[in-house]
Amino acid sequence: MATGLLALLDDITTLLDDVAVFSKVAAKKTAGVLGDDLALNAEQVSGVKADRELPVVWAVAKGSFINKLILVPLALAVSAFIPWLIQPLLMAGGLYLCFEGVEKVLHLFKNHHDEKETLRNHLKQANSATELLALEKSKVKGAIRTDFVLSAEIIVIALGSVAGQSLLTQTMVVSLIALVVTVGVYLLVGLIVRLDDIGLYLTQSNKALVKRLGLVILKGAPMLIRLLSIVGTIAMFLVGGGIFVHGLPTLHHLADIVVSGEMAQIPVLTSLINTGISLFVGLILGSIAVGVMSLFNKIKVNKKVI
Repeated sequence: MATGLLALLDDITTLLDDVAVFSKVAAKKTAGVLGDDLALNAEQVSGVKADRELPVVWAVAKGSFINKLILVPLALAVSAFIPWLIQPLLMAGGLYLCFEGVEKVLHLFKNHHDEKETLRNHLKQANSATELLALEKSKVKGAIRTDFVLSAEIIVIALGSVAGQSLLTQTMVVSLIALVVTVGVYLLVGLIVRLDDIGLYLTQSNKALVKRLGLVILKGAPMLIRLLSIVGTIAMFLVGGGIFVHGLPTLHHLADIVVSGEMAQIPVLTSLINTGISLFVGLILGSIAVGVMSLFNKIKVNKKVI
């Protein structure tokens, strides 16, 4: 009996070691997407009334947990039974991100106002709690939809890092990455949207250095939010375009040709070129998607008129 218990403990230790090792590998592979995830989510949930920022972040975080609860078992099942379906699903999500990115850019040009200022104006003009709630719910739904696509990519990348391992190891690694990503990202998002309050609190300190730091944070917070808005939109094209570049052999081969030769010996230049290719592909795909959707909407309107 003692021997059996020791063998069981040894198996558990080996399993936990494997989980730790593969979790580190998965974390490194998903690091790039995590940056995009943070920028996108901070951009999505900012711009609401100050006293509603943290409740909105919490609402989106809960939605993100639900996304993970759906995606983790779904990804494991698809990987086990129909692995060829993962890439088409990822591409569908990538196309949606590109479409959303172009929509944001077009909205910005049409109104000649920053999207955040437009939302603030709507919030100021809202005359009832019902209108405020409707605007807030719309913001939350959009953020959760975007989180779903990014979460899917993170989970697939994490799953790819444990390919060939036992189902138990795969489940534990992917679940751990999903949990850490969600908690980490939304803690940072909550911190970012409350930077102005942190800065204001520090300015009330009697210590000159702390007060100066508070003033820097107060002045820098609006600029950081605006920067995240830009980065978040660019991230949509980078993530969406990157999925297609890596998922379609022809595009992947063309990207390899572009960075071949002497350029391949300069990692920074190679990274910049690959980023530019993903951005360009994302812009093209998003523009096509918006064009097709606009044409579809016009056909629907014409049919109704007839």
